[in-house]
Amino acid sequence: MLVYKFGGTSVGSVINMNHVKDIISKPGKKFVVLSAMSGTTNTLVEISENLFKGETEVAERSITQLRDHYFSVAQDLYKSEDSVASAKAYIDYHVTNLFELTQKAYSEIIHNQIVAKGELLSTFLFTNLLLEEGFKAHCIPALEFMRTTANHEPDNFYIKQNLNRLMDALPETDIFITQGFICLNAQGHTSNLNRGGSDYTATIIGAALNAEEVQIWTDIDGFHNNDPRFVNNTKALSHLSYDEAAELAYFGAKVLHPQTVLPVRDLDIPLRLKNTMAPEAHGTLITNEIHGEGIKAIAAKDGITAIKIKSVRMLLAHGFLKKVFEVFERYETSIDMITTSEIAVSVTIDNNTHLDAICSDLREFATVDVDDYMSIVCLVGHQIIYHADTPQLFQILQDVNVRMISYGGSNNNISLLVNTSDKLETLQKLQRYIFESQPALSAFHLN
Repeated sequence: MLVYKFGGTSVGSVINMNHVKDIISKPGKKFVVLSAMSGTTNTLVEISENLFKGETEVAERSITQLRDHYFSVAQDLYKSEDSVASAKAYIDYHVTNLFELTQKAYSEIIHNQIVAKGELLSTFLFTNLLLEEGFKAHCIPALEFMRTTANHEPDNFYIKQNLNRLMDALPETDIFITQGFICLNAQGHTSNLNRGGSDYTATIIGAALNAEEVQIWTDIDGFHNNDPRFVNNTKALSHLSYDEAAELAYFGAKVLHPQTVLPVRDLDIPLRLKNTMAPEAHGTLITNEIHGEGIKAIAAKDGITAIKIKSVRMLLAHGFLKKVFEVFERYETSIDMITTSEIAVSVTIDNNTHLDAICSDLREFATVDVDDYMSIVCLVGHQIIYHADTPQLFQILQDVNVRMISYGGSNNNISLLVNTSDKLETLQKLQRYIFESQPALSAFHLN
């Protein structure tokens, strides 16, 4: 069985929904995971934020506009009036529920129920489109099998048992459809896998079903060797290893949710990234196989804060680093990069929620300096720290104000911390230096 995931842009219009229908119309059983239509989750988050701020009337206007938009989509999507009427009734049901939620005391549970509506709407609309076209399709609600543990990890045993039970009850079905992103938490309340989590949903399902392959369909031809939003003439990578893809996703490549590769890596299930708008393109195939050495791709991650922690003693005392890490653990804040010197340690974080409290605790035994508006530029490739030509890379550093370097923490990753204002220049210079003027540095396994 193949597992497909289609992102918000892929199902973002009537035309695109019909593209998706054509892509999955080949014979054979398949499982399809859908995101919300593009823009919907942003609108729902805004509605939730309005309610949090007590702006109920603003939220209600947005709900009405959302209903009108989906009514228009339903009118254009279907051929029969019965299908249109069925869709509008379903939309009205969830719109009514949204209005009811505006009258309740705001909580995280209310927020999660609001943002779940986008996937519920997109899967209903698409399932009905397939049924109208004569496909043997059925929507299995994610809230009936997708659950996380108390540690916010997928409850894999629960997911596998319930998913297979639900599918076994539908032996005549060829196309199973479900919502990405949304799930139940350990307490049984509506929750989610965070933004971009539909990718993660797809590979969790792929692992549960031991799928032949998981395909993530977006609006770009897979991973590129640099960020096409900021750099011209980037090229799609035809192959990546799981480790390389995970590094790129974590350090800013938007095409894939960072946790996506984890469920399928150990089972060696191929993960393929494809372009809904250009289905004939090869895309990027991610497996355990290694294809070439050298730097394959560059990604950048914004919203980084650097914290320099200096011991109040002349030398790092025994237990100093332990005390530093205990502070970050106390506030459940992950560290991206770390460098040390004789009397100081510098770290970066991408979550400032508890920054003030962290700095307050650190200042009990150290001096602390904070720099924000930073970006991590990450270079990825198989065993690049051992590649004979990699040291040439540092020729570019004389022209860029690099604040920190992580070299050797991973064999497949070199990370540079720069001011966000210097990110664009850094990406463009690296592109010219690595992929255009220094072919020895790049793996050149491109489409």
